[in-house]
Amino acid sequence: MYSISVENLHKDFRIYNRPQDRLLELLLRQPRHKLFHVLQDISFSVMEGRSLGIIGDNGAGKSTLMKLLVGTLQPTSGSIRIKGQVAALLELGAGFHPEFTGRRNIYLNAALLGVPDADIAEMEREIIEFSELGDFIDRPVKTYSSGMYVRLAFSIATMVRPDVLVIDEALSVGDIAFQKKCVERMNEFRKQNKTMIFCSHSMYHVQELCDTAIWLEKGRIREIGESHHVVGNYEAFCNSRSVEHHEPLDINAVEDRKIKDCRVIHTMVRSLDGEEIQEIEPLTDVIMETKIEILADNLMCNFGFAIMRNLSEIMSAYLTTDLDDVPKGPFMKGEILTVRSRLNAVSMRVGEFHVLGGVADASGLLWYETKLSNLIRIKSNKGVGSVVMRVNWDVQRG
Repeated sequence: MYSISVENLHKDFRIYNRPQDRLLELLLRQPRHKLFHVLQDISFSVMEGRSLGIIGDNGAGKSTLMKLLVGTLQPTSGSIRIKGQVAALLELGAGFHPEFTGRRNIYLNAALLGVPDADIAEMEREIIEFSELGDFIDRPVKTYSSGMYVRLAFSIATMVRPDVLVIDEALSVGDIAFQKKCVERMNEFRKQNKTMIFCSHSMYHVQELCDTAIWLEKGRIREIGESHHVVGNYEAFCNSRSVEHHEPLDINAVEDRKIKDCRVIHTMVRSLDGEEIQEIEPLTDVIMETKIEILADNLMCNFGFAIMRNLSEIMSAYLTTDLDDVPKGPFMKGEILTVRSRLNAVSMRVGEFHVLGGVADASGLLWYETKLSNLIRIKSNKGVGSVVMRVNWDVQRG
């Protein structure tokens, strides 16, 4: 049974150049606005007892979608169906009367959520205790700090035991101790088989608290699926944008010489079974391979591989110049060399990379030719950060 169902949702805002254009539009019956498409063709559903995370860049439409779900905004077109009572923690101070005390705002918010007065009186003590506001509960909320706002809002939203809980990024302004309490409360909420919608820039919390995730980009759904897959792809996208972009380079181009000593036929990545691969799990062992044709007699060579995030960033490089156990020649014209190096436990957690294979002269300073492999993609997985490491745990008591 679906707790939330959204179909073909669109939301547009009218943008006016001047305030008086609104009045002129009404009087003259002629449009004097431009339409800004905030959300376009949004469709998804959430099963009862499941949690959905919403991620994306600033301006992607996340907060607008949250407001549509709780009913503070109405869609331009499309439908939203939600089963049961909804409680929301949206932008700071939403639903609070600034002149009322925190105690009066408890009654006001709970009443807006449909809680009978008798039940509010029973919950009042628990709400105040959870919020840790103490004597501030009887002061006007306009005197509250942003953290105090969130404490009270979260306490009310979760204490009324709604069927659907919607939480926007407002949670991030709380202190660490209260954030811990909030996460514990949200986990309790999930165990009670309630539905939760969680919007955050904390990818770790989205992975841990949400079963599925939606990645919004410019008002559209770019990806929807299991939270760790979507988060991994979003992190890889953000990492790729953070690198300074340069003019495209032809890294496979070589100096035009009358006599070419050798050439690189190909560079590729293989599994330990020998199959060429373009997608791997983190901490997997792989084989980097390059094939080289010798074009001159008595040639001494060094070989190298590099892990490239892009054409201007070398993540790691492996050269044979300091290895005595690797044959380096002399090689004769016409020989075909296959050079392999085993890369143990690939440490990237998210993202994409190329392997660059090359051959150099005896000094290792003059590179005859290099060639890139196909793009290698890291499969999405749980975790935090761009690097994952193989570790062993040991816990001792006493």
